[in-house]
Amino acid sequence: MEKDLQGKTALVTGASSGLGTGIAERLAAAGALVAVCYASDKAGAEATVARIEAAGGQAFIAQAKLGGEAEARKLADAACAEFERRTGSEKLDILVNNIGGGDYGSILDVTEEAFDKVVSNNMRAAFFLTKVLHPKLRDFGRVINLSSVGARLTDPNIIVYTMVKAAVDAFTRVLSAELGPRGITVNAVAPGFTAGPTNDYIVNDPVAAKGVTDVTALRRFGQPQEIADVVYALASPLGRWVTAQSVEASGGFKL
Repeated sequence: MEKDLQGKTALVTGASSGLGTGIAERLAAAGALVAVCYASDKAGAEATVARIEAAGGQAFIAQAKLGGEAEARKLADAACAEFERRTGSEKLDILVNNIGGGDYGSILDVTEEAFDKVVSNNMRAAFFLTKVLHPKLRDFGRVINLSSVGARLTDPNIIVYTMVKAAVDAFTRVLSAELGPRGITVNAVAPGFTAGPTNDYIVNDPVAAKGVTDVTALRRFGQPQEIADVVYALASPLGRWVTAQSVEASGGFKL
């Protein structure tokens, strides 16, 4: 595998499982030193690092429960200190705001607590982490936000999730205008239904799984590695002229 991220540093949030693990491993395979960030699943984060190191890559864990500025600063300080210890510079080349998720519920079902949780994980986490890392981002670096195909859907049962992922897309566009003069690209990747722990209950239910694949042009679930490949492409030199975009990687879900 080409090592075109050799000498780069990367930080991936929510990297103890699922898409985050796949993204961290893909960036490390391309040569980046990766901060594998987690909120509570330390064992999962350590397992991600172990797999990266077993494959010849470099990574370390960093913990914070993102959603506000204080925890974001805690994570940024710890990760950048480790980058400096290992490379001689605290600068960050690639930031992947991967943390997200949300439960189903119509406007009549959603509680304030549930609403705030989805907003915190998907919007506040990315916003405040990017804010505190702003001065640490190296010129000509990359910021990649995880959006969702849900941002363009009109399903009443994911109303809050749709709202916040649409906000992630807007955040991506505005931030690209701000960071563009420094040569930093800012993009979003929008997965559809992807196999993994979050969607196991659907993948393993024949009726529910058919309901998804029947409305997916490629007639299957995506794989975490396929999302990770899109993130890698944007993070690599291949993505140098792409910015302000939300790149849908959904296999053609609900076209």
